[in-house]
Amino acid sequence: MKRILILGATGSIGTSACDVVRTHPSDFGIAGLAVRSNREKAEALGREFSAPVFCGEDAAARAVAETDADLVLVSTVGLSGLAPTLAAIEKGVDVALATKEVMVAAGELVCARAEAKGVKILPVDSEHSAIFQCLQSFGGRGATALPDIGGRGATALPDIGGRGATALPDVGWRGRRDVSRLILTASGGPFLDGPDDLSSVTPEQALNHPRWKMGPKVTVDSSTMMNKGFEILEARWLFDVPADRIDVVVHPESIVHSLVEFTDGATLAQLSPPDMRVPIQYAFSWPDRLPAERARLDLATLSSLTFRAPDEARFPALRLVKDAARAGGTKTAVLSAADEVAVARFLAGEICYTDIVRLVEAAVDAAPDLPCDSIENILAADAAGRKLAKEWNS
Repeated sequence: MKRILILGATGSIGTSACDVVRTHPSDFGIAGLAVRSNREKAEALGREFSAPVFCGEDAAARAVAETDADLVLVSTVGLSGLAPTLAAIEKGVDVALATKEVMVAAGELVCARAEAKGVKILPVDSEHSAIFQCLQSFGGRGATALPDIGGRGATALPDIGGRGATALPDVGWRGRRDVSRLILTASGGPFLDGPDDLSSVTPEQALNHPRWKMGPKVTVDSSTMMNKGFEILEARWLFDVPADRIDVVVHPESIVHSLVEFTDGATLAQLSPPDMRVPIQYAFSWPDRLPAERARLDLATLSSLTFRAPDEARFPALRLVKDAARAGGTKTAVLSAADEVAVARFLAGEICYTDIVRLVEAAVDAAPDLPCDSIENILAADAAGRKLAKEWNS
């Protein structure tokens, strides 16, 4: 049984994770549950799963330090996930990462420490899980280890190289030499086709996402496509692929969750009905797949799957994020922090909708650039981004 520590246990990801554990009680157990404030719900989960519950501002850090887990699910809010992620890595525990700000602000540092400790960072976001699943395909010579490719209880090795094969395939997923391009899909949010004047958008309109039910911050980020920009940064570090080789395509049906283009021209995609339990379960069970009674994809009933390039003039956040990625250092930490303040100011009625990206760009330009080599530098960049964003006036 794999024992899982859930940080952010009462949020949407944590709730879905608990459902995955309920579905597979002989495969997964809960080592602990951490929440910042929802004590009553957390304690009910603790009784259900016979697991310790940690509450309060330092709950995640205490949970990592005091529990014996095989995998830590980080699904906390914003940069609060960074310290427990690094703490789990220091303990040598694999991390299932749902808090994208950890990679946005500190991907370089997190990946360096994970590599040094031999720790795996397993993606939970549906787009990154899709890429991760596509990269489990075999390709390229030079592998030094073979994963469990037959599922639990497998006693025979399938023919993976054709007759006369003498080399094992490349089975890693970071820095694959045969990957040409990663393609993230985006629903397009509520403003894909209108209104023409986005400056008049209200918080109520921005929070009306056509496909997903998420918290206010992520929902607004999805509407500006800042969230998709963050996913570019997350993919850049998770898969060791430069941001310039990561593209976004708008796919309103949200059935194709992402794609990988290989150097021979082949493209693999992962498709499934929208359900966050699918990527959560795969992060928990990898390298195995476990059965689950969920909605299945029926291609015959789909009228169409449509794709189009995003309008970067309409959604300038995508360009801004790639510029910050090229700048390197702590610029992306500033970007993440400034965006959090900008969204809060928009929801409070202090700035208009189109000011969100303008504010973030101004903060990124004004903030000092520090190397992304310590948690101190990242926290300093985060503080600078917040200060600049709070002081900005249109």
